[in-house]
Amino acid sequence: MKKYYVKVISILLLVGNNVFPQLANEQKDWLLDNSGFTASVVQKGNAILMDNGLVNRTIRITPNATTIEFKNLTTSESLLRSIKPEAEVSINGKTYAVGGLIGLKEHGYFLEEWINDLTSDGNAFQYVEHEVSEIKPKLKWNANKRFNTATNVTPKGKELIIKFIHEAVELTGVIVKVHYEIYDGLPLIAKWITIENSSNNAIRITGFKNEILAFPEAENFVETAKRWRRPNLHVESDYSFGGFTSGESETSIFWEPDPEYTSQVNWLMQTECLLESKLLVGPNEVLEPNSIFESFHTYELLQDNTDRERTSLAVRKMYRLLAPWSTENPIFMHLTTTDPKEVKTAIDQCEATGYEMVILSFGSGLNMEDNSEGNIKKFKQLADYAHKRGIELGGYSLFSSRKISDTVDVIDKETGKPGGAKFGNAPCLASEWGHSYLERIKYFLERTGFDLLEHDGPYPGDYCASTTHKYHKGYEDSQWVQWNMTKDFYHWLKENDIYLNAPDFYYLQGSNKCGIGYREVNWSLPRAQQIMLGRQNIYDGTWEKTPSMAWTFVPLTEYHGGGAEATLEPLNDHLDAYKAHMVQNYGSGVQACYRGPRLFDTEVTKKLVIDQISHYKKYREILNSDIIHLRRPDGRSWDGFMHVNPNLEEKALVMLFNPTSNPMEEEINLPMYFTGLDNEVLISERAMNPVKLNLDREYKMRIKVNIPANGYTWYVIK
Repeated sequence: MKKYYVKVISILLLVGNNVFPQLANEQKDWLLDNSGFTASVVQKGNAILMDNGLVNRTIRITPNATTIEFKNLTTSESLLRSIKPEAEVSINGKTYAVGGLIGLKEHGYFLEEWINDLTSDGNAFQYVEHEVSEIKPKLKWNANKRFNTATNVTPKGKELIIKFIHEAVELTGVIVKVHYEIYDGLPLIAKWITIENSSNNAIRITGFKNEILAFPEAENFVETAKRWRRPNLHVESDYSFGGFTSGESETSIFWEPDPEYTSQVNWLMQTECLLESKLLVGPNEVLEPNSIFESFHTYELLQDNTDRERTSLAVRKMYRLLAPWSTENPIFMHLTTTDPKEVKTAIDQCEATGYEMVILSFGSGLNMEDNSEGNIKKFKQLADYAHKRGIELGGYSLFSSRKISDTVDVIDKETGKPGGAKFGNAPCLASEWGHSYLERIKYFLERTGFDLLEHDGPYPGDYCASTTHKYHKGYEDSQWVQWNMTKDFYHWLKENDIYLNAPDFYYLQGSNKCGIGYREVNWSLPRAQQIMLGRQNIYDGTWEKTPSMAWTFVPLTEYHGGGAEATLEPLNDHLDAYKAHMVQNYGSGVQACYRGPRLFDTEVTKKLVIDQISHYKKYREILNSDIIHLRRPDGRSWDGFMHVNPNLEEKALVMLFNPTSNPMEEEINLPMYFTGLDNEVLISERAMNPVKLNLDREYKMRIKVNIPANGYTWYVIK
């Protein structure tokens, strides 16, 4: 096996569908083996160096603390063109820089010798001291509860905390701390701020920026571009909601023009070359004496090239590190009834076929808001029945996209009336009703022993202009308060070993799964179209998600219409379609909501389900490993994907599909670089008759494949 070392190179070397990073030094590839890249934080003279061999952030601490280097050590690329404050806070209506140095006359670049001539801004918070510690857990998670592929419960690395104070009398006792985390094994740094009020008076926090980064522009236009190219950097925060991907749901990362950069090419000075991590509105929080305010956390992942597969693999590795709970991947079905007899039958079918969880679906009749003794008793008995058979039981609860009352619902700022929410009407979580809703759900989960919550419409970022709701003051603090309530609730779920499906981007706050990305009404199309579109959904939805982070859908019974042509019931009459769904879903490692009243209706159907689940469990580790995208389904040729994991015995598992009505024989290239294999590989079709093949120097392997009409095949590579 190769040791993943690459010499100094001056060009990008193509490897199959992937690209080597342009390495500055002899260095192993961290995406294949990230051991040895150990985080350290050390002071050298008047600077603090955060370094793990992949990224370096250097902070000068005299005459004030400010970042003077942010460097990708794989490519030797610096992400700084100018010096900015470490943060910014608005207190009692006034805005203050936190750290930073002033005096630069050029902001398109800076020279090392200029730094000694810079001075501290007298109106800024000033550096006092710093401390270093090990990274601390953000929330409690039990890694032994259910199947997962996590390697650590808590990321390993170092936390740096820099303390700042202000000389103004009105800010006596107010301490701002800027927190950084640098992680073992990834070119990743996190950043956030806390504000401590040690004074005798309450203060009002009306805004903050926990990152201000003046990065070199990736391109220059004299006229203003319609879309500016971003730096080779993935940035997101845990203040994310309203979408199924980080890009859709990011609400706090802004790419802004830099008014200090007067030598830029754009004549209107509108080049978006300043990264700011901040709230668009708020938080407008009153911080009482002896209290601490904490911002959201910003994560900056440095990429070493622009190849889509490689950059997305880096993002997936980041999620595996920061949200290890998202690697949990129980095998579940969606049950459409709460009739005790039918629920028990479904539980028995799960036990018989190897399923692990039953989710009482939307429309099943489950109401977790009903805390009556009879309702609690009914579902506790069902949970107890499931647990005795080794099956977990949970269910669905709707929060958003419904109207409660004019006094509870989100109030539109423009009209002063209910409405204007992401889903039209929605309750305000920071109302008394919203607070009670969370308490009722907690009570139900505790009393019944449910193992899962499927939370539809977790708070998606709605602002609320009400001034009468109990838990927020008005428009400016409404989003911040509701996000914190959601975050605290999801942390509580994790602490109580309750699995969380949420159609929103809360992975970094405890969510296990989000939708893979599909249009719900497509599941009312004829079965053949569902299968093909479902495979496109899998291909598209696993670029920045690991297989365990997503769910897809299979309508065993009618869903959004479509009639008999769209449904699988009766199952025994549509075994080919049932199998096709299972093959591509379990073959990708993506769990589907198999929504219906049962998993099988005949012994033949039962055998089909058992065979698919047994195969999935046999290869579960590699099927939950990352996907390399081979070819997107287009209906005209083969399509497929490949799981890779250099740390397993099975280095890869390839899934190939033929959507045409004719058998297909073709020679294809498989990119083997991310398997970690070097020269010789052992490949077997359907795990039979292994053959030894050699890789070329681009780490590709050419094989002849035969895929049956409207069928599939698969290969294991060792």
